[in-house]
Amino acid sequence: MSMPAPSPLAAFRDILVGTIVEDERDRVSPAVGYGLSLAEAAGAHVTILSSSWCLVGTDAWLQGTADPGIGVVDRRLDALARAYAENAAGAAAQAGLVCTWETPRLPYPEVVHRLAAEARLHDLTVLDLDPRSEILSRETVEAALIGSGRPVLAVPRSHQAFAGRRILVAWDSSLQAARAANDAMPLLRAAGAVEIVSVGDADDLLTTMPGAEFARHLARHDVAVTVSDLPQDGSIADTLRSHAGLVRADLMVMGAYRHSRAREFVFGGVTRSLLLDAPVPLFLAH
Repeated sequence: MSMPAPSPLAAFRDILVGTIVEDERDRVSPAVGYGLSLAEAAGAHVTILSSSWCLVGTDAWLQGTADPGIGVVDRRLDALARAYAENAAGAAAQAGLVCTWETPRLPYPEVVHRLAAEARLHDLTVLDLDPRSEILSRETVEAALIGSGRPVLAVPRSHQAFAGRRILVAWDSSLQAARAANDAMPLLRAAGAVEIVSVGDADDLLTTMPGAEFARHLARHDVAVTVSDLPQDGSIADTLRSHAGLVRADLMVMGAYRHSRAREFVFGGVTRSLLLDAPVPLFLAH
């Protein structure tokens, strides 16, 4: 009797789920639920890194005040981070997953650097994308991308569990886009439908199909792929955001920071715009 073929998702052998608690109002981490359900689908080992951003020791003036209230807040955030990790470990055990967890309590910016260093040791890192903590959330994603050399899955609050039947691949022929698509190959092979989407000027789209050659590459990997060239309607990010909603995409794969982060900060950019307002979870690679 032949054994069933393993899921393409089994290529992800270890997944890091990272969350940083900086506010006592933080009660939900979409990355935890999403990362655990993805790890269950892949049969992967999962590591929970639930960090708390402590205030004591981050600045000389804070040390000088010796305000006991600051220490109380730090202990509460540490307790919340531990509760995240313990609950996630319990859910992982119920799902039959092998899970390890850590709850580092670190000042800024060490709390971000610690997560980026851990990301190097895993196939994929799943992180929160929370507009309520916009700066820390975006910086954590950036640090993990730039500092680890591994892909990152950034999850908005509206998506609490993994889904990957319909995936968009944002294609601009850049090396970042090619790397993202190849890093996401297990997800693409497992999907029911993959659409390569290129956004350009209407005149250009009459004579070019920038995603067509890459589509052949994906097809050779047994990916059910189609190609769409979209005229730019507003910004490129707006066009991708609108199309993701139109086709009810579960996930978007894209290269991150084709331009420098400094240039994107000053002039804006597709990556920065989508991190600020992501319609679906973003699979990113740099």
